[in-house]
This record gives sequence, structure tokens and C-alpha cells, in this order.
Amino acid sequence: MAFQSKGITVFLAQFTRTRYLSQYLHSLIPVLPFSTLDLPVNHVNGEPMENRSNIDESHVLDQLSDLLSIRGSSAIQNPITKTISANQLEIRAVDGFLSPEEKLRGIFLQKIRGRSAIERALTEVGVEITDDVVAKVVNRGNLGAESMVKFFNWAIEQPSIFKDIDTYHIILKALGRRKFFTHMVEMLHDMRMRGISPNSDTLFIVMDSFARARHVCKAIQFFGKLEDFGSKCDTESLNVLLQCLCQRSHVGAANSLLHKMKEKVPFNSMTYNLIIGGWSKSGRISDIERILGEMVAGGFDPNSLTYGYVLEGLGRAGRINEAVEIFENLGKEGHAPDASVYNAMISNFISVGNFDECLKYYKSMLCNSCDPTMDTYVKLISAFLKTRRVADAIEMLDQMLDRGIIPSTGTVTSFIESLCSYGPPYAALMFYKRAKKVGCRISLSAYKLLLKRLSRFGKCGMLLNIWNEMQESGHPSDMEVYEHVINGLCNIGQLDNAVLVIEESLRKGLCPSKLICSKLNNKLLSSNKVEKAYRLLLTIKEARRNDNAQRYWRAKGWHF
Repeated sequence: MAFQSKGITVFLAQFTRTRYLSQYLHSLIPVLPFSTLDLPVNHVNGEPMENRSNIDESHVLDQLSDLLSIRGSSAIQNPITKTISANQLEIRAVDGFLSPEEKLRGIFLQKIRGRSAIERALTEVGVEITDDVVAKVVNRGNLGAESMVKFFNWAIEQPSIFKDIDTYHIILKALGRRKFFTHMVEMLHDMRMRGISPNSDTLFIVMDSFARARHVCKAIQFFGKLEDFGSKCDTESLNVLLQCLCQRSHVGAANSLLHKMKEKVPFNSMTYNLIIGGWSKSGRISDIERILGEMVAGGFDPNSLTYGYVLEGLGRAGRINEAVEIFENLGKEGHAPDASVYNAMISNFISVGNFDECLKYYKSMLCNSCDPTMDTYVKLISAFLKTRRVADAIEMLDQMLDRGIIPSTGTVTSFIESLCSYGPPYAALMFYKRAKKVGCRISLSAYKLLLKRLSRFGKCGMLLNIWNEMQESGHPSDMEVYEHVINGLCNIGQLDNAVLVIEESLRKGLCPSKLICSKLNNKLLSSNKVEKAYRLLLTIKEARRNDNAQRYWRAKGWHF
């Protein structure tokens, strides 16, 4: 990070005379032992002396010059007696422990003014820019809209980043998620200036951002101005808007828009199905029948998706017998039910807890050569886990994997979360191992759930194996992970290993909670390891002081 010579002069002049300079230096250079700063100390408790007159300011500044990497011919001198050259100094803190996205976000914490200065600082970070790094920078942290746009405008000019629609989707999603709608629309104009036309995914991102924030009028207005962004108000874009409104429970607005656009935009069967699906979520049978009548009057015959929505709506309205009757008539009329129709019937009987009927329809799918989908297995497995029928859930998971259906990362996390809410962790580990074996990526949240459960039951051998596999998968160990590991080691009495783990976390700048530290300290004292407990207490005290100093200066714009 770069500082003006005037700024560093003021900073050093304010803090050289205080005891907190040593604390600041320690937090600034976490990889160096505190003993490298030869400051006067109190021989009683080993802390810097309160009497500031005993501190040789020249001596402190000389050591500061040695510890910091300074570019240029200038050197830091005593601000009390000398002046620093007007040449700019670049002082880079030893921040190798920071991730690439944290380093890039840290540039905006410095409150650098000017576009060219910000872009120069971003370039000097020396991080390899990829789409993944760009997504992490704009999606995490607390950057403002202007900072996000400035960073993206710099990143899009890097040779390693493609200037295509997929890259723009990253910033559009981030801006829309945080309700920075003005900047999101400006980014669409920037896309058009670059000759990039929005596709259906782009429209979905923008319209869904408005619908999620309950800005229905803005979503409809955006649809009416699509030509300004290089798109058209056609059937495809209308269906995207109706899908966004219906899935966000704005079915009434979608229904009104359907009637308003009846003579302006041609409809297709999907247009009507979207509205029917919206009403089916709330069991509004009368509205489903009305839209179904309009669909038939418009020359479109109901398809399998339509029947699936109708059956689901009947189930939500508590009219399951009518749904069974319609399902049986489909076969008699020559309409072979597909997976969406079977899934609707399975959902209906899950809602009333009749798992025998659920399995009957599932077996009927297999007998009629109708391949189950991901939605079929997720519904059944989730229902079995909710009712604690773990053996049936594992059997259904095996059938899903045997068919080559790989669950998503979020789906595996939801399964593990259900299993970790009751009973020993063995079933959760079975789900984890099966999913990992078929190549499914396990999320950090799932690993934390497993570590927490194993820690509670004192299964430290398994816990350490899972921790190792988590790190091999590329997930970093944060404070929560260290707390679970320390807690598990404490539960089985491996106090020496727990001390080693907590010391590692402190070296990384992660200070565990007071509850975990107190638990470990009490167990050390009860085991008559007083000296080790005292040394650990001093280490934690110093780490917390440095952590507080680091948070304070980061809030002031200093990134180290």
C-alpha cells in the first residue's frame, strides 16, 4: 500500500510517543516475533513501559525502517527533528496471510481518491485476476456500489478477463443482490456501449433483483424499456418476467400483466403454465381453472407441465382425492404422465405423511420407464430425513447415485444439516462419503456442520480426518473451524494438542471466542498444567490486543 510522505509523517508523529506504537507494529508485522522490536519493557510483566519519556524515539524509528520494506531513495527519519523527503514512499505490510480478494478489497479501505490512483494501487497488489476472484471481491465484504463498479471497470480491462456477457453477469448479480439498482442499470448501458447484448439470463438477473426487493413496478417498467438496452419485448422476455414475479410470490401482478399484454405480445403454452404454477403454490384452484380456460381458448392444449401444476395445486388445497382421480384419468386418456406429474403426486402425499403412497408412485415411475429426476429424489430423501427415517434416506440416496444423478453442493449441505440436528454423526458421515466419492463438491458449511457434530460427540480421530480433507478441498480454516477442533480436543482431554491448535489459529490472526479459551484454560488448570495455562493466557491477551488494534486501523482505512 502506498502512502504520501506527509501522511506517514503525521502518523508517526502522533504515535511515536505512545505505548501503542509497539502494539501497532506487532499487528502490522504479524509474522515477526515481538521481541524483534527492542523497546524498553517493564521487567515485572514484560509489557512496554508506561513512561513514554523512557522510549528512545530515534531507536524505534530506526527499527521501523528496518522492518518495513521501503522503495525509493528516501528513508524514514525522526519526525521530531527531521523532515521526510517529498518523494512518495511505498510501504508494504507483510500481508501474505490475506487472500487475493481481501488484498483487493483492502485497497478501498484506504479511501484512495482518484480513479487512476485506485487503478494503480489495484495493479500494484500483484494478484492474478480471474472470474472467481472478481466474484469473491464483489460478493463478499461490504464494498459500496461505487467501489464495486470501480473495481469491475478495472478488472474488465485486465488481459486475463474475458469481456463477455458471463463476466458482466457477475457484477449484475452482486449489484442487484445489494439493491444498487441505479448502478445495475448503468452497467447495462455500459454493456450496450461495448456491443454486448443482454440474453435471457441477463434479463432474469435484473428482473429477479427487482422482484426479490419487492420493486414490482420497476421490474415491469424495465420490461417496457428493453429496447433501450438492446433487447425486445417479445414472448421470451415476457415469460422471464412472469417467472420472476411468480417465483417471488407476486402472482397477482403477473396475472394483471398477462391480461395487459394479451394484445401486444403473442403468448405460448409456457406463458400460461407460469401463471398456473404461480397459483398452484397457494392452492388457488378457482384461479387455476380460469387461466386453464384461457389457455384452451387461446388454442393451447394442456401438457404434462400443466397437469403437474394442477395436481400440485389440488394437493395444496387439500383435495388429494381429486388429484388422484385426475392422475388416473390421464392414463385412460392416453396421456403418459412424465416426471413432473409423478413429482406432484409424491409431493401431495409427502404433505400428509403417507410415505407408502409416495413409494408406490415412485415405483410406478420405474415400472412405466419414466426416469426420476433430481427433484424426485430430493423430495423423498428430505422427507425421510425430516421424519428420521435415516435408513430409507440412505437407500434412496444410493439409488439416486446409481442412476448417475449427482446432487448439488447445496443439496448435500441440506442433507447433512438435517442429519446433524439429531443423533450421532455416523449417518451424516455416510452421506458425506457417498457424495464425495461420486465427485460432489462439499461446501464449507457442510464441513463445519460435520466438525461441530464430531466435536460434540468427542470423535476427534474422525474430526481431524474431516479437517484434513476440508483443507485438501481448498477450504480455508476460519475461526469457527478452529473453535470446533479445539472444543473436540478439550472434550477428550487432549489438552496439549488443543494448545497447539489454538496457537496456530493465533498465528493466523484468528482469536477464538472467550468461551473456548476459558474452557481450555480451566481444563489446563484442573489438570495441574498451571505454567502452560499462564503462557497461553499471555499469548491470548497479546493476540486480542493486536486484533483490536488491527480492527481499529482497518476501520480508519489502513490495510495490513
